[in-house]
Amino acid sequence: MNYLGIDYGTRRIGLSVGDDTLRFAVPIAAIKVNAFDNGIAQIATIVKLRQIQKMIVGYPLNMDGSIGPKAKEIDRFIVLLEKEIGIPAERMDERLTTAAVGDLRQRSPKNRRNMRQKGTVDSAAATLILQDYFDTLEYSA
Repeated sequence: MNYLGIDYGTRRIGLSVGDDTLRFAVPIAAIKVNAFDNGIAQIATIVKLRQIQKMIVGYPLNMDGSIGPKAKEIDRFIVLLEKEIGIPAERMDERLTTAAVGDLRQRSPKNRRNMRQKGTVDSAAATLILQDYFDTLEYSA
């Protein structure tokens, strides 16, 4: 089965891919979005080209495990995503992903702005989200 990792944002959506054989997430180019384009059509194209069967979406729970406004926004995004694309999307807790990607940004302060503009950080977050999902599969097997 092929998977697509998604780190949803209002300006960019970070993406990664992987399969359940290797269980290794790899970043791909982030997509730019705006108020008129939620990125779903672009994601649908990627899903078709890469024969994706399941999407794993980063879910930003609060540190106490409660659902905040951003998680509710992602819930709405997931409903649209599943409706338009027709494959399941699973939520993956991304609370600690943000800190890990922050560490990546700190390692290269000169390139911080460039990394953000290119979507490198967003796709790195999507990669961590999908890899965390794969790691939970290993523990449950």
